[in-house]
Amino acid sequence: MTAYTFTTSTPVGPFTVLAATDHAVLASGWTDDPETLRVLIHPSLRPDRVVAGDGGDIAAAVEAYLAGDLTATDRVQVRQASGPFLAHSWDVLRTVPAGDPVTYTRYAELAGRPTAVRAAANACARNAAALFVPCHRVLRTDGSLGGFRWGLPVKRWLLDHEAH
Repeated sequence: MTAYTFTTSTPVGPFTVLAATDHAVLASGWTDDPETLRVLIHPSLRPDRVVAGDGGDIAAAVEAYLAGDLTATDRVQVRQASGPFLAHSWDVLRTVPAGDPVTYTRYAELAGRPTAVRAAANACARNAAALFVPCHRVLRTDGSLGGFRWGLPVKRWLLDHEAH
């Protein structure tokens, strides 16, 4: 399978997307190295070839998000694979509105498993489609940032951007 990639500049560094030929995001994050993203994709979806592309509607959605349209990335199709709970949890993450982050406990509740806080945190940790599946909108119970694959400064910037 072939995927295409593009990189755009953001205030917190380069942001790269790997997408399927049907324009579904397979992986994304704050790196300029597509291989860093390719290995995050579930083996059943992982492309064996990555080519440069212009980004099209996905790039336009990222630019709109950066310009202040905080719902622009909501309209982009995402494709990730895993077990039923993780897949459901990623869908739930896409419903957490910008500017209104939730705790890991609340996220577990929203995912329908209120006692599965660690599983909810695992869903965030295994999310390959940063920004499009906004795991940055999940915080620790005390309000602190917790972890983020792309670094806490990026997570802080995203939350501050969405708070305006």
